[in-house]
Amino acid sequence: MRKLGAAPGMATLYGRAALGAVPGASLLPFVGGRGDELPETELVLEGVEADLDRLASYCRVCGFTLRDTLPATYPHVLAFSTQMRLMADGGFPFPLLGLVHLDNSITQHRPIGAGERLELRVRAADLRTHPKGSAFTLLVDGYVDGDRVWEEGGTILHRGGGDPDARWDDGPEPVAADAPATTEWKLGGDLGRRYAGVSGDRNPIHMHSLSARALGFPRAIAHGMWSKARCLAQLEGKTPDAFTVDVGFLKPLLLPARVGFVPVDRDGGRTGFALRGSRDGTEHLNGELRPLA
Repeated sequence: MRKLGAAPGMATLYGRAALGAVPGASLLPFVGGRGDELPETELVLEGVEADLDRLASYCRVCGFTLRDTLPATYPHVLAFSTQMRLMADGGFPFPLLGLVHLDNSITQHRPIGAGERLELRVRAADLRTHPKGSAFTLLVDGYVDGDRVWEEGGTILHRGGGDPDARWDDGPEPVAADAPATTEWKLGGDLGRRYAGVSGDRNPIHMHSLSARALGFPRAIAHGMWSKARCLAQLEGKTPDAFTVDVGFLKPLLLPARVGFVPVDRDGGRTGFALRGSRDGTEHLNGELRPLA
């Protein structure tokens, strides 16, 4: 466990990420991609409290009602720079730029007050083979006064050298293809920049078509965690105090776009949901919300 002091700025961390794509730069001690194993280090950020103005902006961008409790996806934003710091370390086995977020699971054990101070613990675990490369899990635990109130796990893929026979979990139960959308969202080309401004995630693939094309995408793509947050905001009326919400990130959501939100009720108080292109039905996200027992 390592308690953190002042963190490098996000511009510095993304600068290190960009250096990882330069031939020979991986030899530098501060550029990730030199290690053979996931670090055993757990980074700890203490006394984390939401900035209320930034929280309000986040709620506007993601569609949440502003309340005196945090949206369940907001601790991810509070932990994001620490996740970046872990993966940008020189001993991390993969360069940061080019990693792909495959899925995300969040469990909220109780509502978190907007003024509560969190301790966030970040680590990487479970390095394994994937059909398209190597995968690992980023884990975050959130504590208030020693009690765990929130947890997150997200699968991250490093592409290349995979095993086609590797076993892989496809994520939450799919929503039926003929299930109808209940609402449609028109997403502007600036959505990536708007979400970056409230989340700190300024990955070039989200910021502009020019930077996205340089990394292999025809246009900028929406953040996966914006998509998850927007779906969860749509389900606010069905969200209990304690729950788990899982999503799998499928086809990239190119901006601008029109997408339909597709919810389905399931047994046991569960709600399945999907995010699909309005014109071609492309499935961008598949998820499920379920109450804790």
